[in-house]
Amino acid sequence: MKVTKESLKQMLFQREKRRLTDSDLVSSAVLVPVYRKAGQYHILFIKRTDTVMSHKGQISFPGGKKDESDYDVLATALREGYEEVGLRPDDVEVLGELDDERTIGSLFIIHPFLAVIPYPYEFKLSVEEVDRLVEVPVEVVLDESNFEEGIAIDNRGETVPAYFFHSGDDVIWGATARILKKLLDMVRNQL
Repeated sequence: MKVTKESLKQMLFQREKRRLTDSDLVSSAVLVPVYRKAGQYHILFIKRTDTVMSHKGQISFPGGKKDESDYDVLATALREGYEEVGLRPDDVEVLGELDDERTIGSLFIIHPFLAVIPYPYEFKLSVEEVDRLVEVPVEVVLDESNFEEGIAIDNRGETVPAYFFHSGDDVIWGATARILKKLLDMVRNQL
C-alpha cells in the first residue's frame, strides 16, 4: 500500500492516541512539518540557539510551551511554528495528532501534530530561538544505517528508549527522536 496524505490522515484519525496527563509537567506542542522538495519528501526540524531557555542547541521540531492565551495545544503548535520559522497557520495542513511524548531531562509533555506544508517556502527564522533549519529527507531517517538505539534514564529514574537519527553532521535525539521513531513505525506499518 502506498502512503499518501489521505491514508496518513485516516490512520491518525482512526487510531487511539496515547495521551499523557501529568500536572507536574508543562504542556507544549510541536509541528512535524513534511513537504516535497526535489522529488523527495522531507521533514523540517530546527536547530535551537544556545540562548533559549530550554533544550539549547538541540535539533527539534518547531514548537514550544503552551501559553495561557492559546485556545488548545494545536493553537500552541501553530503559534510556535509562526514565531520560530515564519510558518503561517493558513499554510499548514494538519493531518492529525501523534502520541504525546514526555521529555526525559526537562519537565515537558509534548503534543505533536503531523502537518504538510508548501515548498518552496519563505521561512523567517527567529534569531533568538532558531540557529538554522535542518531539512532531512524521509529516505535518510528510514535508512537503518542512520539509526542507533539505546536506553536512557529519565528525570524520574525510569528507563526509556533512546533513539538517534543521523543526517550528515546532525543528530536528532531525545523526545524529538522518539516522536520521529513512532511516526516512522506507523508509516512502515502502512507499507
